[in-house]
Amino acid sequence: MVSITQTGATAKELHKKGGERMKTCLFGGLDGIITTFAVVAGAGGGGLPVGVVLTMGFSTLVADALSMGVGDALSSKAEAEVAAKEMQREAWELENYAEGEVKEMVEIYEARGFSPEDAETIVTTMAKYPRQFVEIMLHDELGMSPPDPDNKYDHLVSGAYCFCSFIVCGLVPLLGYVCVLPFTDDEGVLFGVSCGLTALTLFLLGALKSRYTAHGWLRSGLEVLLVGGSCAVAAYGMGALVEVLLTRLKLADATALAGNATAGEQVLA
Repeated sequence: MVSITQTGATAKELHKKGGERMKTCLFGGLDGIITTFAVVAGAGGGGLPVGVVLTMGFSTLVADALSMGVGDALSSKAEAEVAAKEMQREAWELENYAEGEVKEMVEIYEARGFSPEDAETIVTTMAKYPRQFVEIMLHDELGMSPPDPDNKYDHLVSGAYCFCSFIVCGLVPLLGYVCVLPFTDDEGVLFGVSCGLTALTLFLLGALKSRYTAHGWLRSGLEVLLVGGSCAVAAYGMGALVEVLLTRLKLADATALAGNATAGEQVLA
């Protein structure tokens, strides 16, 4: 049992701030860089010209960034609206069936390891403050966070974070082409630079993630690099496979045309 005494000593708070936006930024950034690089790798594996690679890359980047940003904003808004509706229902139940709600919360705390006496003491104390108790019920019963009435546009901020992180990170694979293109137009060199920049950014994103998780920066960075690299390899392989299939189809068509032409000449002869 923990003994609480008034010694005046307090633990140093080392909690990282900003974690509430970290998930949105990391998700948007990873999706942006992996999606764009998958397009670049697929086009590169298919042997498409640099101009086509850049056109496909930038158009995909803008379209997917808008889709991600709007989708995140709408989902965040819907989540807040559902939480607000459930909060109203919990408030109504507390007002009309207070005894049942208190009993339900006591059972929840007992299931978490509290003794029946302590659980009842805790819940009955919280029930004296209806607004706060409703928020606690919303979280403990339904696993929802209470909506913030003072921040009605939080969903728009969340969507903006997702859009911006997608754009910033999604530009990295394309910068390998844009920045090096004035010096060389060798497709292999351009693709190699794009791969290098993408790998470095994936590792840095993973290392940044470690600031908000229990894993070390090296493990987290390598984990994200491995996941992103696997997606790129799959895209490159698919592009190469499509190129081989198209080449064989063209050869088959050419052979068929040549055969038809030979047959026609024999008939005329």
